[in-house]
Amino acid sequence: MTDKFIFRFVAAVSIFVFLVVLLLNRKVLPPPAHLPSFIYFLPKLNAILNGTCAVLLVISLMFIRRGNITMHKRINITAFCLSALFLVSYISFHYMAPETIFGDLSGDGVLDAEEKAAIGGVRTIYLVILISHIILAAGVLPLILLSFYRGLQMQVEKHRKLVRWTFPIWLYVTVTGVVVYILISPYYHFVIK
Repeated sequence: MTDKFIFRFVAAVSIFVFLVVLLLNRKVLPPPAHLPSFIYFLPKLNAILNGTCAVLLVISLMFIRRGNITMHKRINITAFCLSALFLVSYISFHYMAPETIFGDLSGDGVLDAEEKAAIGGVRTIYLVILISHIILAAGVLPLILLSFYRGLQMQVEKHRKLVRWTFPIWLYVTVTGVVVYILISPYYHFVIK
């Protein structure tokens, strides 16, 4: 496979995933009339998957610094698989579940002035973390795919150059995924029927 083919493939996969997330989040396709009961467990599962990936990424870094390429690869492949599972779970939840609004204490889907006053500046902090998380999550997928390709092909120097960017962004996305869950989770109980 040529680099040109790989770049096109990575671009196609990244654009496809971005469009699927965008379309399903915007409820372009109507969600099912009756939600499966497991759907409300998915945010917690997503946080667990993100947290596990964050730990695996740090462990992977420790192994490569010790020169253990085999364990580095195995752990990164595991983190990649868990991230793929996260993506399926994330898309499923945001496609099927009603929107949860940070600070919506009444659960009516509207953030009124009294609720805004009650949560104060925490909402701004939440939104900054959430927006940076979303932007970097969208951007890190092609970096992860290219890093994996370079690493699996043992193109060490090219892999290292990519990972200098991929690792901190992927780690940030996994950690902030957990933080976003912790901050928004008190508002999920309003959507459980």
